[in-house]
Amino acid sequence: MAINVQQIDPLDLTPFVGVGVDLPFSGTAVFNTTYQTKDAIKANLINYFLTNKGERYLNVNFGSDIRLLLFDNITQEKLERIKNTVEEEIKTYFPRVRQVEFQINSSPDTNLVTVHYRYRIVNTNIEDEVVINIEQ
Repeated sequence: MAINVQQIDPLDLTPFVGVGVDLPFSGTAVFNTTYQTKDAIKANLINYFLTNKGERYLNVNFGSDIRLLLFDNITQEKLERIKNTVEEEIKTYFPRVRQVEFQINSSPDTNLVTVHYRYRIVNTNIEDEVVINIEQ
C-alpha cells in the first residue's frame, strides 16, 4: 500500500502570519491577507492573468496580455500563440505550479475571453483552478 506524502510549506506552519495579498482589494484595510501558500499562489496567478506586459514596474515582461485581445481581432491563431506564451511564462514565474489543464475560449461577438487554468502545486496534493472572464 503506497503512502502519499505531502510536503507542507514552512510558512504554513506559523499561524496568523500573512504570506501574501488576496484579490480583490476590498478588505477593511484595503488589503486582505492570505495565510496559506496555496491561497497566495492562486492570487498571484490571477494577478498574472490580469496584468499586461509593461504594467509591472521593474518587471516589464510580467503579464499575460490577455486583456489586449479585447481590442484586437480574436482569432484561433492568436489564442494559440498567447496560450503557448503563457504556458512558458508560468514555468518561469511560478516554478511550483504544474499545469493540469489550460483553455482560452473566446466569444468574438460579445468581446468575451474566458481563461480556465487548472494547476497542481508541486510536492503537495493541492490542485486548484483559476477561471477568469474578461469582457469589454
